[in-house]
Amino acid sequence: MIRSTRPISWIKPALKELEKWPEGVRSVCLTALTIAAEGGKADIAKPMHGMGSGIFEIALPFRSDAYRVVYAVQLDEDIWVIHTFRKKSTRGIKTPKHEVDLIQDRLRALKEMLR
Repeated sequence: MIRSTRPISWIKPALKELEKWPEGVRSVCLTALTIAAEGGKADIAKPMHGMGSGIFEIALPFRSDAYRVVYAVQLDEDIWVIHTFRKKSTRGIKTPKHEVDLIQDRLRALKEMLR
């Protein structure tokens, strides 16, 4: 059986942020995105609550930080990486409000662009 892999597209600032991350973290996150592009869902990916269907978050704890990748699977033919960020405090699992606002703004702009 031939599996079709969907392209992965990036919102530029998300890719720029990912490029700053430690190599091991980048590698694990990119592998999880590849699994999504092949139609699966990595163990470290989960639906992102409050964003609507088809929006997922990869969460990877590393040392004292948590690295997050937010991507959309239902906007287009492509998998769209909307936002990447490093969450400093791992005390609370809640995504900081300014990150949620940024994700919502980028989602809105991306939907507009894809129309």
